[in-house]
Formats: sequence, C-alpha cells, structure tokens
Amino acid sequence: MIAIAEPRTKLDAQRIPLTPNYPPFKKWKRSAIGEKLQDRPMCLYLHIPFCTQRCSFCYYKTVDLKERPELDPYVDALCKEIKLVADRFDLGNRPIHAIYFGGGTPSLLQEHHFEKLVGTLRENFKQFDNRQQFALEAEPLTISKSKLETLAQLGVTRLSMGIQSFVEDIIQLSGRGHNQKQAYRAIEMAQKAGQGKWTINIDLLSGLAGETDETWKKSVECAIGTGVESITVYQMEAFANTDFYKQGVREEKINLPDAEQEKGFMQYAMGELTRQNYIPWSFFTYTKNNSDRSEYIYNIWQGMEFYGLGVSAFGSMDNFLLQNTSDLDKYGEIVNAGELPLVRGYKFTCQDLMVRDVLLGMKLLRFDLNKFKSQYGFKLESLCAQPLGQLEAEGFIAIGNDEVTLTDKGILHGDFVGYTVSEYLRKLHS
Repeated sequence: MIAIAEPRTKLDAQRIPLTPNYPPFKKWKRSAIGEKLQDRPMCLYLHIPFCTQRCSFCYYKTVDLKERPELDPYVDALCKEIKLVADRFDLGNRPIHAIYFGGGTPSLLQEHHFEKLVGTLRENFKQFDNRQQFALEAEPLTISKSKLETLAQLGVTRLSMGIQSFVEDIIQLSGRGHNQKQAYRAIEMAQKAGQGKWTINIDLLSGLAGETDETWKKSVECAIGTGVESITVYQMEAFANTDFYKQGVREEKINLPDAEQEKGFMQYAMGELTRQNYIPWSFFTYTKNNSDRSEYIYNIWQGMEFYGLGVSAFGSMDNFLLQNTSDLDKYGEIVNAGELPLVRGYKFTCQDLMVRDVLLGMKLLRFDLNKFKSQYGFKLESLCAQPLGQLEAEGFIAIGNDEVTLTDKGILHGDFVGYTVSEYLRKLHS
C-alpha cells in the first residue's frame, strides 16, 4: 500500500476553508480547453476470421473456408457494423491513426470485398484517408498480382506476411498450406507490387516442431536475405487446443524445442538482425527504420483508443473494453437486425489503467516515466522502486531520468520486465 504520513498536530475543524471544487481554480489553464476540444486519434481493427487450413500451432478461433464459404455475407455484415458503430459512438470525425486488417487470413478476401470495405470506411470515417498507416495480414497462397495491385490502390501501406519458416520440412510439420518456393514468390510479388507504396513485414515463429539450430539459422538468414523492411520473431507456445500440444506434449509423437532451445533461437535472431542493421522497436520486431514499425500495435500499447470490428473482435474505448460475439451466425443475425454485436466488456479502474500501461508499454523497450507521471500523478520509479531496482541490478533494464530502457537481456526475456513491474503495481492495494 502507498504510505500516507499522519498529521503532526490535531486539525482544527474551524480553520478548514470552504472547498467548492477540486483542483482549485488557480490550477486551471487555458491550454486544457484546446486539448478537450480536439478530437482524439484512434485506431480501427477489422477481423477476418476465415482460413484455408488450420495450422498445427494455431490456438485462435478461426473459420475453415472450405466448411463455411460465406465471405460475401460476412463482408456485408461487417460493412453494416462499421456504419452502426460510427453512428452509435459518434466516431465519424475522429482522426484515424492506423487501420489493421487481421485474422484469420484477411488476404483471402477478393478485390471487390476490399473495395467494398474500404469504401464503407471512407463513407463513415471522414478522416480515413488521413491515417498514418493501413496494415493488412497476408498469407503466401492467398495473394495474387491483381489483388496486390488493388490493395496498393486502396492505400495499404504495410503488408504483414505469415511465413513462419523457410525450411521445407518445418513448414510441412506446422501444417502450413504453402511451401518454401511459394513463400519466396509471394514476398517477391509483394515487393514488386508495393514498391514505394508499402513496407513488408515477415513473421517467423521460433520453436516449431522439428526446429534445430541449423533450421532456425537458415530461416533467419533467408528472411534477412529477402531485404524486407521488418522482421518479427515470435516464440511458439503449444496451447492445449492446438495439434502441436496433442502430438508434441500429450502423445510425444513430434519433437518440440524446449525453453532453453527457444532462448537460444531468439539470441541468434537478435544478434543476426542487429548485425544486419535491423533495429528493435518491440521485444520481438526489428525494422530497418523506425517508420517501418506497426503504428497500430505501437499506439494501442501506449493506450490509444481502438475499436474492433467483426466477429470476436475487441476494442478499448473511453476506459471500457468491448468485445463482439465469437459466434459467426449470431454476429450476422445481430448486425442484420440493426444492433451492435457486443456481448461483453470491462470498465477499467484507475489502477487497471496504470497496470495496463506498464505491462504493454514495456513491450516497446523504452517506457516514458514523465508521461506516466503526467497521466496518473505518481512517479513509477517511486511506486515501484523495489522491482525496478532489482531488475536494474540483474541487468534487465537501465533506469534514466526520463525513461526505463530494456537491455538486450530484458529484450531476450520478452514480457518478464513488464509483468514483474505491473504485478507489483497491481498488488499495491491488494
């Protein structure tokens, strides 16, 4: 708990002045008016749940396109939700900082689907075309020259490609639909179509079934060799609802790398990416320039509001978390009836917001201490002096006057710093 000093003398109730408001009027400033009148920027997320196959490591709730080939009605419902949300929450004039199409596999959509969705966004969000970034996730087998040309014309500025591995045997064990040759072809096609219009990110997944030091080294070298602007390295986790968990953990039919091997994979990737002049902006993504980062992820991790559109999508608005139904049929029924498909939410407390900002903000490698104090009125370095001091002593962070910076050791251990500090903060009033 935060200690509050006891008064040295007994208060005289007769001397307490009348308190009509707080803070007192002398602290009010004219600059606050402009800040209040200015529309706050926000981000938009559109969820496309469909996939052509379920990968062995995937734990997300996805829809098999072979079993539910319902792209047209889903896109129609998504367009209706866009209008409903913009009207209900009066978002039409809000500046749109970044847009993110995620999934599932958004690149499964056809050209006319993208044109309809972008057209609907433009109609309902007046500042859509002033956004800083328009990102879309893509999978090698679902892109074509004409589709990429359409996406470029519609204003996509960042393409994130789920490659995961460049080694044929590892790709096959992971249940991916493409092969090594198709991965290279998709990247080359995207580079030609988006030259000067977008940056490309490649996702690699360490710790896949059968991964060894040699196969991982090859994947990292191949990713760097493509010359893409951004490379993201995720550590694989075998969740209980995945095929990897069934075959690798329960049945032990396939070999999954252990935690120490995965740490070695990450150390190798960090070293190679740094040597090739890729700069980390989060503990798992390296870019050639700071402008190549994901603006959507960067800003929502710093607390910018965002709205999630589509089945199971969630967002954060006005200190509330909001989530849509995860049932595809119910989603369509609710939206077509003119209602919002929201099914659950959560209202942040002030403490929740502080914990969230620390937990997510530390992912960005540099945590702004002055911003935290300005936002909440407390110095994080005072509130959490004990865990911060221990983390610095053990080499995970460096504490400066204005920010906390993760060291290479802190980056290697991912969420450890953010979790350690945020848990201490969460328990202060427990």
